[in-house]
Amino acid sequence: MQLDEYFDSLGPDHIRLRGLRIGIEQILGYYLEGVSPEQIARDLPGLSLEEIHATITYYWHNKAAVDAYLRRVAGLDEAEYEQWANRPSPTVQRLRALRAMREQRSA
Repeated sequence: MQLDEYFDSLGPDHIRLRGLRIGIEQILGYYLEGVSPEQIARDLPGLSLEEIHATITYYWHNKAAVDAYLRRVAGLDEAEYEQWANRPSPTVQRLRALRAMREQRSA
């Protein structure tokens, strides 16, 4: 099997392990923090060691491109979080209002 056969590219900012919904950024996030492949397999039990090692090998063979990918994905995640935080759902708004009322009563 060729290294690229382990992955599905769903666009420039979505590289997933083939047949799974796990992005390479999830695996590499652990790996770049110093987590061993064996521990990654324990933390992400849907993955085989072979898939984890393939992802790490892909990273080292394409380091500059994957580092750029990881920065883009991190930026997208941050933008999505900010959008969520600035426009909370009606449920979150209601929970915040209830918490504020409870805090007012306690004061």
